[in-house]
Formats: sequence, structure tokens, C-alpha cells
Amino acid sequence: MRTRRTLMIVLAAALAACARVPGQEVPDVRTPPTVVNEMLRLASVTADDVVYDLGSGDGRIVIAAAKDRGARGVGYEIDPALVKQATDRARSLGLGDRVTFYQGDLFQADLRPATVVTLYLGNELNHRLRPKLLSELRPGSRVVSHNFGMADWVPTQTMQVSSSQGTHTLYLWVVPAR
Repeated sequence: MRTRRTLMIVLAAALAACARVPGQEVPDVRTPPTVVNEMLRLASVTADDVVYDLGSGDGRIVIAAAKDRGARGVGYEIDPALVKQATDRARSLGLGDRVTFYQGDLFQADLRPATVVTLYLGNELNHRLRPKLLSELRPGSRVVSHNFGMADWVPTQTMQVSSSQGTHTLYLWVVPAR
């Protein structure tokens, strides 16, 4: 009886940890630091760029873009706790003037200022996002996705990156002229 009770408590705690925020379509899975660096390198991010991360989680991609490459960054995340965590981290690193995090639906984000967009969302969500990317981003803007393609939009480049979590595939697309 005691073992069963303990098992139920552990199971309830595990399920609570996996609970999603209303509207969240993908779980919060962190991109390893080596993959973050390679995503920024693949997109050729410079100080002239504005990097948007859709589903920004703890903010590591836009923070790295600002800290390591001098870019400005914007993160969109549906989980308010992660937005607070990312904002607090950016401020603690002295990057509060270079990065901004918004809590909300990534489909409501205004992508027009972005020169680079990063994604770690899944095939289906990437596919649904594609029309928005193509209509709002300027020609020449770059889109980099971690591990997930975008249906029939053929990437400009792909690469494999190894980390302690395994092998990751990165996809780069360049928005074509209209």
C-alpha cells in the first residue's frame, strides 16, 4: 500500500512537470549550447541582425545572438514563467537593452523587423508557420530550424551538429525575392 501511494505521488509530480501552458503546442525542450552556436553561425548572424526566436523558451538563442554576436533579439514564448526567466537572465547579463521577450502566440508576432528567425517547433508547426514567414520576412532574411524541416520548402543548406544529447540536424532557408 505504501509503495503504491509513493508511486502515485511520483507519477502525479511527473505529470505536473510535463503539464503545458494553455495554447502551447510543443513541449519545452532546450536547445544545447553547441547547437545554439551553430544555428547562429549557419545564419551568419552579425551585429546588424535582428534575431527572432519563435518558441524562445528560456531565451538562450536570442541571448547568445546579443551576447556573442552583437545582434538584437526578440523572443516569443507562450509560457509566462519562461518569459520571466529569459527576461531576468538577459537583464542579469546586461543585455536588457538588446533583447526583448514577449508572452504570446507566435502566430500573432509581427516578424517584419526580423532578419533571422530561429525555430525548434516540429514539422507540423513549421509547415503552418511557413506562409507567415514568407509573407512577413523581407527577401534575404534567414530562417534556421533545429531538427525539423518545412514540408516542400527546400532548405538552402543543412548541417549535422553533435552534442551530448546526440546528433541534431539544422536547416537554413533564405526568403526568396517576391
